[in-house]
Parts: sequence; C-alpha cells; structure tokens
Amino acid sequence: MAKKARQSDLRHTKDLAPQRQHCPACGELMWLDYTNHRTLVTLDGLTRLNLAIRRCHNVACTAHLRPYRPEAEGRCALPHHEFGLDVIALIGALRYAEHRTVPEIHHRLIQRGVVISERSVTNLLDRYDELLAVALTDDRRLKKRLAGQGRVILAIDGLQPDVGHEVLWVIRDCLGGEILLARSLLSGREQDLAALLAAVRDAVGVPVVGAVSDGQHSIRNAIAQALPGVPHQLCQFHYLREAARPIYEADRHAKKELKKKVRGVRKTERQVEGRTGTEAEVIQGFARQSAAR
Repeated sequence: MAKKARQSDLRHTKDLAPQRQHCPACGELMWLDYTNHRTLVTLDGLTRLNLAIRRCHNVACTAHLRPYRPEAEGRCALPHHEFGLDVIALIGALRYAEHRTVPEIHHRLIQRGVVISERSVTNLLDRYDELLAVALTDDRRLKKRLAGQGRVILAIDGLQPDVGHEVLWVIRDCLGGEILLARSLLSGREQDLAALLAAVRDAVGVPVVGAVSDGQHSIRNAIAQALPGVPHQLCQFHYLREAARPIYEADRHAKKELKKKVRGVRKTERQVEGRTGTEAEVIQGFARQSAAR
C-alpha cells in the first residue's frame, strides 16, 4: 500500500482518467463515480496520482459496479507498489548492466534522493526479474518475429553481479539480436541449463542451427543434452583467447628464461658504477640494453 506523504513533499501531480468510456462487457456508458489518490516514489521525487474511476451501473451487466481504472496507471507503477517503474528499471540496470551489489544500489538511490531501504531494493530487484521474464515469454511475439528468418543461433551466458548471488542466465538469438529468455538461477548446473535451452528450443518455432557460449563445461554439456546434433562453438572473445593461449604461454616462458640470463647484469653494473674508461662504458651500455629488453 502506498505511503501517505505531506503535501509539501510532493513534487509532481498527475491527473489520469480511463480512455474507455463504455463498459467492455455490455457497451453501456460508464459513470465517473469517484477519484482515488495514490502517492509514488519516483526518480523525480514524490508524485501524486489522481485516478478517475469509472463504473458500469447496468444491473444486468456482468461487470456491474466493477471499478475501471485509468490505463495509464500501469505505465507509472505496479499495482499496490509505492515505487515507480522508473525506480525498478534503474535497479535492474545497476544490478545487471553495472554489476552493482544491493548496498551499492541502495547508496546510489539515496544519492539521487530516493528514500528506500536495502530490503526494498532486494524486493524491487525480484519484481524486475519477474517483469523481464514476463516480457520475454510472449510466445506469439517471438514466433512472429522469428518466422521470417526461419532459423536461430542461440547464445547463452550468465551474469552474476556479485559472488554468492543468483546468476541471471540470458539466451539470445545471434541472427536477430532478440533476447529469448532471461532467468535467475542459484547455480549453473548442467540439468538447469539444459532445461532453459529446451524451453527456448520448444518456444521459438523454428530450427536451432547453432549454439554459441563460453568454455564452461556445464554449458557445453547442457547444449549437447538439450540440442543434440546442433553445432556448438565458443564465442569470438573466448575463441581468440583460447587460440592465443599457446603464444601467451610461449612468450611467458621466453621472458622467464631471459630473466635468468640477465639476472646477474645488475650486480655487474653496480661494480662499475663511478668508474670511467672503455671497459666501464661497454658494461654500462650492455646493462642498459638488457634492462630495456
């Protein structure tokens, strides 16, 4: 339930009315019966919503006296929540885009003038995950969008804002860039990831012709289990890193061996410090070249 605020604390006021004036059940004109007031905590400060409520007075209607609220109310906040959707969106962005912890998110919101507790940040983060899951599980929208390209290449990766917290697993189509599924899991077990991949495979309605991931063994096994026969490769970053590893190891070994050979150069250089002559100049020059390498 939204908290009450002093009139002096309010920064914005919005008057909202339903766009529909006729009852969706019987078609009769709905009366403007009363007004509700709702106070929201937003990034712009406390906002008062004045909500005009319409009701159908046709006694024979199945929606008789059922409140019809303004449609625009859902663009401001979730039902029975005191924080606006802009606060929830910022919390989600700080968590998954910037990998911030809950205390860091709480501190950032306090800096922006949002009065909120750490427990509320955790609760709103759960609401963000639920909203994201709802938005990404619209099968009709996904099937319509993917039907035109006729196939998908799945990319799977996990985002963990902090050690010990849940991992947000994201499955994306590489061809169209569409995010197909996002779900938080406590672990990255093979069985759990295979279930996510199987759910996406059944929902897209087009063939899965490839899969891309990092080198994590549980992901590799999950792809093999959920997508048998589908080609799988590492993403470009991990592929190049794996390809460059032998060169990196060889370079590190060469550097180690070089240090062994020149380890006594500094001692010899100290012995000729302050001396003049051709021999001292040759030794000092050799020492400088060795240090430059």
